[in-house]
Amino acid sequence: MKYEKLRRELVTFGRRIASEHLVVGPGGNISARNRNVILIKASGVPFEEVKEENYIPVEIASGKVLEKGRNPSSELPMHLACYRVREDVRAVVHTHSPFATGIASAGVALPPMFPDFVAIIDSDVPTLPFVIPCGEELAQIVSESIAKVNAALLANHGVITVGNNLREAFYRAMLVEVAAQALVAGTVVGTMRFLSQDDVATIRGLDKVEYRVRLLKEGK
Repeated sequence: MKYEKLRRELVTFGRRIASEHLVVGPGGNISARNRNVILIKASGVPFEEVKEENYIPVEIASGKVLEKGRNPSSELPMHLACYRVREDVRAVVHTHSPFATGIASAGVALPPMFPDFVAIIDSDVPTLPFVIPCGEELAQIVSESIAKVNAALLANHGVITVGNNLREAFYRAMLVEVAAQALVAGTVVGTMRFLSQDDVATIRGLDKVEYRVRLLKEGK
């Protein structure tokens, strides 16, 4: 089967997304780049049931589906837009994680709040206004944001993250959900302290942080 290694990796991370309860049922979708083609989850298939053949090859430039069979995810336009706007993006993860979706729906953004947030997400996490899913309007607003950041909250919808590989995009999605949980917990018990710009700059400059980030980007 063509793209066999990448398809196996997509199955693995899709099942991790399901086991971490970042989606329910057939919700959410992921994709990964192979040169001028992406493989994206088929529409309507739950992550815990997906098979290698359920990742559909699509040409990035044209949006042409390259294999007959199941339809690709209805969020294909959003995925393609992310790859088109950034050559360094090699994986896209879209989840419906509950805490992150909740704070996004309240119009709350996620400022940096702990070192792994700074090191691994490596950008602000804005909240984008609600747009009806599955269309070009959502693709446009997401791509405008992803041109500048590695993760965004989608009001009343979910989370999108990108990465140099599936591992990086997955851990960014996980950290967005963890940060959302921390924000809710901190707000309930007191007043949250967020990291200052100086804190962020210092953390990014730490040798040990740079080493960990490099390993993640290399998929090790």
